[in-house]
Amino acid sequence: MNPNSIYGNNAGNEFLNIINPYLGGSTNQDNPAAATNTDVPAPSFIPPQTQQRLQETEAQPQQYPPAYQQPSQPVQQQQSQFQQAQPQSPLFPPTQAQAQPQQPMQQSPVQPQSQPQQRKEFAVEAIDLVKDYGTGENVVHALRNVNVGFEKGKFTAIMGPSGSGKSTMMHTLAGLDSVTSGKVILGGQDITKMNDNQLTMLRRNEIGFIFQSFNLLPMFTAEQNILMPLTLAGGKVDKKWFNTLVETLGLTQRLKHRPNELSGGQQQRVAIARALISKPQVVFADEPTGNLDSVSSAEVLSFLKRSVREFGQTVVMVTHDAVAASYADRAIVFADGRIVADEQHPTAEHMSDLLMEESERAARQSTAPTMDQLMNGKPRHAQVV
Repeated sequence: MNPNSIYGNNAGNEFLNIINPYLGGSTNQDNPAAATNTDVPAPSFIPPQTQQRLQETEAQPQQYPPAYQQPSQPVQQQQSQFQQAQPQSPLFPPTQAQAQPQQPMQQSPVQPQSQPQQRKEFAVEAIDLVKDYGTGENVVHALRNVNVGFEKGKFTAIMGPSGSGKSTMMHTLAGLDSVTSGKVILGGQDITKMNDNQLTMLRRNEIGFIFQSFNLLPMFTAEQNILMPLTLAGGKVDKKWFNTLVETLGLTQRLKHRPNELSGGQQQRVAIARALISKPQVVFADEPTGNLDSVSSAEVLSFLKRSVREFGQTVVMVTHDAVAASYADRAIVFADGRIVADEQHPTAEHMSDLLMEESERAARQSTAPTMDQLMNGKPRHAQVV
């Protein structure tokens, strides 16, 4: 039986319009040519549910789902919207994708923005530092535009052959010597702009010194020497800190002894306690193991390292000893007034090789005159230590 005879001439086309979205085809509304094509075969059997629906369609104005009102959308998108709008029925069973519960879209986690690298905090810093001795033809360039910072809570060794400028560097950093140009920033202050009285107060309160020759006052006991910076400054003694230093350095039984009653290692340990008693921002150690035997040297260097690790102290040490430099977190090598190497976690072997290379190079330069000297007959001037 032809459905056109029952439902009208357009019944077959209307049926196709309804069922095509589920068969993956196009509707007659999307394809006007198909609506006038009378050669399209009609299905031979129409289920009762479809017959009832077609009767309702004929009796009411045609109303299509929202998807049919947007022919510009892709067919697959129309199918998806139409499927969601239709109730379940035996003729239109839910598809597998429709039967499964839809999972909410997972948003990709927001990647945290990389933080800019923070600038290291320096206890003391040299900026474009220049130090010259003499003038004119006799000028000696001890430091040549040196830029270096010494991080807080770190142990740094400064090395170099004789005349490299390493001791001059320490003296300018500590305010013991003036500079030709440049800046030295210590505790946020440019010490190159300070007068003598200001520098004296700075060294007394903010800087600790350890010298090769100990520099203990012979008429005072070990305890009095340790407390001397506080005595001069009129400061109060932190007994807990004093006891910590004395016990750590093994000086408890030597506090009433004068320097001539102490060994070289014990005198240097007193000097270390004196340097740390005021809790300075930085401690400068100038060849602290130069007058000690190997055992005493190891004890002194071990405590300097412990003062950094346990007390957060900043130590800058000038030394010619590669073994002493290996105790430091960082080692800087000077040559001819410039930094030629900057090593993290130095080893004794590597620093010995570097020091040997620079010493040999300095020796060749000091013995071999330049072409200008040969032509003008000018002698080569000696470098500072």
